[in-house]
Amino acid sequence: MSPDNVVWLGSPGFPEAARTALGDAQLRRNLRKATTTIRDKRLAVTGELDDWEALREAGAAIKRRTLRHLDRHLLQLEESVTKAGGVVHWAADAAEANRIVTELVRATGAAEVVKVKSMATQEIGLNEALEEAGIRAYETDLAELIVQLGDDRPSHILVPAIHRNRAEIREIFLRSMAAWGRPAPDDLTDDPRALAEAARLHLREKFLRAKVAVSGANFAIAETGTIGVVESEGNGRMCLTLPETLITVMGIEKVLPQWEDLEVFLQLLPRSSTGERMNPYTSTWRGVTPGDGPQTFHLVLLDNGRTATLADTVGRQALGCIRCSACLNVCPVYERTGGHAYGSVYPGPIGAILTPQLVGVDGDTKSSAATLPFASTLCGACYDACPVKINIPEVLTHLRARVVEAERAERRIPSAEALAMKAATAVLASPGRLRAAQKAAALGGRVLARRGVIGPLPGPLHAWTDARDTPAPPQESFRAWWQRTHPSGDQ
Repeated sequence: MSPDNVVWLGSPGFPEAARTALGDAQLRRNLRKATTTIRDKRLAVTGELDDWEALREAGAAIKRRTLRHLDRHLLQLEESVTKAGGVVHWAADAAEANRIVTELVRATGAAEVVKVKSMATQEIGLNEALEEAGIRAYETDLAELIVQLGDDRPSHILVPAIHRNRAEIREIFLRSMAAWGRPAPDDLTDDPRALAEAARLHLREKFLRAKVAVSGANFAIAETGTIGVVESEGNGRMCLTLPETLITVMGIEKVLPQWEDLEVFLQLLPRSSTGERMNPYTSTWRGVTPGDGPQTFHLVLLDNGRTATLADTVGRQALGCIRCSACLNVCPVYERTGGHAYGSVYPGPIGAILTPQLVGVDGDTKSSAATLPFASTLCGACYDACPVKINIPEVLTHLRARVVEAERAERRIPSAEALAMKAATAVLASPGRLRAAQKAAALGGRVLARRGVIGPLPGPLHAWTDARDTPAPPQESFRAWWQRTHPSGDQ
């Protein structure tokens, strides 16, 4: 079954969505301010470490080694969690994961759950599945709360409400909080302290009455069965300790072999994500402990396209992602379009390589996911920023080739682009044809050039010349200049 929940159903392709986003000046201002702030903080704290590049290489090596032996580590994790008193469930796709979680919540008799911020549960559409079953899910992460109250979608891996400013958040709280619980104060201002206090009071009653919590996981240690979550607000700690039942939904790629591996990732993750030396809250737990914390623990191991991704020797790099969002914060495309334009739970450069693989684009080149590998300038900033050295540009070009090959297989008549590339190949393969083409270009350039640039061109080419100044071809090519200035034929 294809994991359709990864992509928002009905979303347009990236080019169309990006065009709309670029017209929103407020969105661009919000994004520029937020990403610049996070980017500068990250550069400051990573610059403090003399061994930062060595840490990156260590993180990349651990992830590569783990993925090579993923089956073995997952079986060891299942054994360790079971020995510690937890119950492990295996979910092949989103539908199976949602069914498992829904049945587990129903078995407790609860009609509501509190949630720790989780990309995996967004990926499978868990909130919507629970809602259909009559179970209400309350997001407790501040940014996720803003998105939920605003009937919105996340637009960033780390800061889901990055596209909202303080004034917009205040309006959302005043308009929607009452429908979800304790209302916002009538005199609420857009001061960050006031907004945080309103959220704290709104969520506190939910923490104290919740019987079931649902979380994701940043890491899981195979040898001990330990699950880990890192966060900045303490909402996760409340969800992980107060309820009677805890259900964790985790992508299978989050497993690490040994406890010692956390030493590397707990240095890489906070510096790359929030620009901090360490996470304010790092919570780890192992099974259940009588009289302390949840007395029932379930771990749902989610595949949902990951095994298929693992089979791609180039694309499997994406499974090394630790969800830090560093690639988003340096991406010139993301900074101008925002996360919604990607039409996916996973936006930005990492989403452009992860989503198409989880969904699969070889059989549907018209899907919005098939446009994502082209949502990049290939500038390489994402590769430089990635704490586990995922070569995102390499995977992007790899996936572009897959999409192009799939389109070629679907077509009976070659596209205009394919014909143009075929013609270019024929010209470049022959010195004589190349010389003739250069002479023709120079002649045409004299006719079309205006003030040294080519003026408006007809047909589909007008979209290029309308927005860009294209230099006119030189009157003399390098080949012709060399032959004229070196008559003896010196090379």
